[in-house]
Amino acid sequence: MNKKLLLFGFFLMISAVFFAQKEPVENLPTFDQRKLHFGFYLGINQNDFKLNLRNSTIQNADITVESSPGFNVGLITDFRLHKNLSLRFEPGLMTNSKKIYFNHLPTAQDSVREIGSTYLHVPLLLKFSTDRYKNIRPYLLAGVSYNYNFSSNEDNQDDNSSGQFRMKSNNFMYEVGLGIDIYLNFFKFSPSLRGVFAINNEIKYDTDPNSQWTAPINFMGTRGLFLTFAFE
Repeated sequence: MNKKLLLFGFFLMISAVFFAQKEPVENLPTFDQRKLHFGFYLGINQNDFKLNLRNSTIQNADITVESSPGFNVGLITDFRLHKNLSLRFEPGLMTNSKKIYFNHLPTAQDSVREIGSTYLHVPLLLKFSTDRYKNIRPYLLAGVSYNYNFSSNEDNQDDNSSGQFRMKSNNFMYEVGLGIDIYLNFFKFSPSLRGVFAINNEIKYDTDPNSQWTAPINFMGTRGLFLTFAFE
């Protein structure tokens, strides 16, 4: 799915460039002179977990992750620092689901944990833009984000021995991406592709230090790909 999302986003941006270049008139000629402007975004995401297993008492531990596409929506505040640099604040909501397979466990009840997650996603980003060419302007994004996981179950006293997989509520990510600003008659449309990567370990370990579910995991962190459509 990540490859399909990447290819779809790439072809979408290339098509948008050709469309914008054919526009005979320069749209929104004073848009980039604004010190502050606002917008919103919609998008799809494909998130899974990066797993790093440790040497433990659980021999031959085998853990895999299966992810499903999710949805994200949010608001944009863009503050111009320089003609080619701006600071962006993009708070929003992100939803997705995953299945974790503990392949070393014999029964279906024990070996599968389904995780449906809803996050408050709060990125602070720097946007590096090229000079405008006709009605297009490519850019790069980089920054950090805070994610609050409403579905973490971190405070739940039950753990995997009771069928409950737990994660931490407060998490931090770094983000990198690229996109294209397309100046239309009445607004600016910006498709972009963005990679999101966890900084901290997101797993909440079971009470038993030798848990067959969490003891083999040294690090579990989100890694994802966003295809975002911004309207400003």
